[in-house]
Amino acid sequence: MSAVTEVAPGYRASRTLPLRVEALRQWRRRRTLVMGGVLAALPFILMTAFAVGGGPGGGPNGGNGRITLIDTATASGANFAATCLFVSAGFLLVVPVALFCGDTVASEASWSSLRYLLASPVPRARLLWSKLMVALGFSLAAMVLLPTVALAAGTAAYGWGPLKLPAGGSLAAADTVPRLALVVAFVFVSQLVTAGLAFWLSTRTDAPLGAVGGAVGLTIVGNVLDAVTALGSWREFLPAHWQFAWADALQPHLEWGGMVKGAAVSVSYALVLFALAFRGFARKDIVS
Repeated sequence: MSAVTEVAPGYRASRTLPLRVEALRQWRRRRTLVMGGVLAALPFILMTAFAVGGGPGGGPNGGNGRITLIDTATASGANFAATCLFVSAGFLLVVPVALFCGDTVASEASWSSLRYLLASPVPRARLLWSKLMVALGFSLAAMVLLPTVALAAGTAAYGWGPLKLPAGGSLAAADTVPRLALVVAFVFVSQLVTAGLAFWLSTRTDAPLGAVGGAVGLTIVGNVLDAVTALGSWREFLPAHWQFAWADALQPHLEWGGMVKGAAVSVSYALVLFALAFRGFARKDIVS
C-alpha cells in the first residue's frame, strides 16, 4: 500500500516564502543599504577626482599613449555613465553580485534559522528558488543604480549630448540610453558566473564570508588566467575573457559577436553551478 502524505488544509508549497517577503527581508539588511550607498556615491567620487585632478586622464591620453573611455568622461552625461561602467565592471560590480548571492543560504545557516524555515514547512527547492530570484533581482538593481545615478549626475555636470567615442565619431544622444541599457544587460549576464559560484558556495558552507569571498576570489583567478596569453584560444572558455565585450555596444555599428559568445559562456557555467546548488542542497543534512 502506498504511503499518503498528509498536509494541513490550505497548504500550498508554491505559496511558502513569497518573493515579496524575501525581498523585504533582504532590503532591510544593513549590507544592502551600504552597498547601494557605495554604488550611488561612486559617480560623485569620480566627479570630484576629475575636478581635483584637472580632468580625466590627468594628461594627454591619460599619460599612456592610449585613448580610453576615461579620456572622454566629461564630454557628456552619457560619456560619464559609460566611464563609470568601465571602471567598475571589472571588479566593483562583482562584489554586490557575490554579496547578494553568497549571503543567501549561508546567512540563514549562520543565524541558525535555516532549519526553522524548512520546518515551516518551506520546500527546499522553493527556498532556494525564492532566495536566488531575490538575490539576482538585487544584483540587477545594483547594476542599474550605478549608471542611472552616473547619467543623471553627469548630465547635470557636463550636459546632455551625444556619446563621444574614444576612437573617433559619436553616437547620437537618442541612441545612448538604449546602448547603455544593452551594456548593463550584458554586464549582468556576464556576472551570472559569479552569482552561480556564490550561490553554490552558499549552499555548501555556514559562513557567509566564505561564500562571498570564495566567489570573488575565483572570479579574480579567472581574470588572472585570462591574462596568461600562453593559454591561447583556451582563454575563450573563460568568462573573464569576454567581460569587456560590451564595448562593442558603444560603436557606431553595433557588433553582437563578442557579446553573444560571452553570454553563452557565462550562462553555460551559471546553469551548471545553479544545478549543483539545487542538487547538493536537496541532499544536505540541515543542522543549523
